[in-house]
Amino acid sequence: MTSSSPRTVEEIFKDYSARRSALIRALTSDVDEFYSLCDPEKENLCLYGHPSESWEVTLPAEEVPPELPEPALGINFARDGMNRRDWLSLVAVHSDSWLLSVAFYFGAQLNRNERKRLFSMVNDLPTLFEVVTGRKQTKDKPGVDSGSKSRNSIKRSSDGQMRNNPKLLDERYGEDEDEHSETLCGSCGGNYNSDHEFWIGCDICEKWFHGKCVKITPAKADSIKQYKCPSCSSKRGRQ
Repeated sequence: MTSSSPRTVEEIFKDYSARRSALIRALTSDVDEFYSLCDPEKENLCLYGHPSESWEVTLPAEEVPPELPEPALGINFARDGMNRRDWLSLVAVHSDSWLLSVAFYFGAQLNRNERKRLFSMVNDLPTLFEVVTGRKQTKDKPGVDSGSKSRNSIKRSSDGQMRNNPKLLDERYGEDEDEHSETLCGSCGGNYNSDHEFWIGCDICEKWFHGKCVKITPAKADSIKQYKCPSCSSKRGRQ
């Protein structure tokens, strides 16, 4: 490593962010220029992001081993053999891998806690793949990670196992709706149906309720760590 190489977590993250910004620009706002530079008739080409926030499509370094880990080699060869969006997504995935390899190349001397902190900082940013494809990060899902009720009505039972709202089972796994027709709202007694209505499960009695029957909206459910239905709440109050 050269004497000017980033060494602290903050310096490495700054370098990572600058290179990432450059690659995002190449794959989004400058995408037409990037696309034209990746001529399949040329030799093996790589996409580089530089600490100056500039990007470059060029041949790989000649020295072995190179000063830095190298990006995916020959990204230009598949350009005309794939759907443009799919090709850009593939380049984005490989560029994500390269960014991480460069960051941890510089971070080789970091201790365990510093590496964890660096990865945490990196992980707070959307990946290039997410930016290019328009997909959003999915992290800290309330229903899965914290046990609270999500708008998908996932609840955690007393033994720690995940239980799914019957509607969610139909949507995710294609199970027969008739299999869940016996599920009744604990408040109005109405059957489960395939309409996109919000249901919430009580963590105490494990009965299911229409959100509207117990005056719980999906947004409100997201902030509830343990839901108690009106009946269980009143029982607890009398004890």
